[in-house]
Amino acid sequence: MSLDRPVINSDIPHSARIWNYWLGGKDCYEIDRQVGDEIREVNPQIVDIARAQRAFLRRTVAHLTEKAGLRQFLDIGTGLPTVDTTHEVAQRIARDTRVVYVDHDPTVLAQATALLTSTPEGATAFIDADLRDPDTILERAARSLDFTRPVALVLLGITAHVPDESAYDVVARLLDALPAGSHLVLGDSTEVYRPEAMRVMVEHWNEASDNPRINRSPEQLARFFDGLELLEPGLVSVAQWRAERGGSDEPWEVDCFGGVARKP
Repeated sequence: MSLDRPVINSDIPHSARIWNYWLGGKDCYEIDRQVGDEIREVNPQIVDIARAQRAFLRRTVAHLTEKAGLRQFLDIGTGLPTVDTTHEVAQRIARDTRVVYVDHDPTVLAQATALLTSTPEGATAFIDADLRDPDTILERAARSLDFTRPVALVLLGITAHVPDESAYDVVARLLDALPAGSHLVLGDSTEVYRPEAMRVMVEHWNEASDNPRINRSPEQLARFFDGLELLEPGLVSVAQWRAERGGSDEPWEVDCFGGVARKP
């Protein structure tokens, strides 16, 4: 699969590059480090959130591959490649897993070839598309995924960038196209533990970035799972989702809630 190399403006901060910086990556510019540091100053928890969300991705993908037997993943808003991306985790368990990544960030697109690696038995693909255009995502994903078989839809840190009610319609449209036995993995920022810091962080982000976002309450996030069967322990702080507490200095209470649910 070939992708045209997009034009990247290194003078404007981008969410994917800032997130990569918080995760310890190097794929960022000075403006991203500057804004990332400013946000971390008003909300030191943000680095913990980034790392907890990455660990949540590892655990959920491993569970769905090993325990639920899924062999197809549609990961939207994947961000820049780091350690333990979706296909790396899944294909370590089942080499025939197929993964489609979706993003429209220019930096992510420029480095998409780093994601387009796979075991010989499986496959990976990358789609240049926006979450707000689910029909395009589904049409292009169908070239790599079999929508008659269960698919795991992964939405981490992405629905916050659709700040109005249309976010629920978009997720519902994607789920409607997936067969019974498919699963939704979704997590996003909240204001449960440190509400003031999280509100200030979003305000600062929206002033500096060209990709605004919001925080949602756990009750608002729960609406994305309407009609689905939530797996235990339900919708919780992502650091708490089937994680072993003890032996780790990672915070247990981070303002990012997530869950995994099965489509009946």
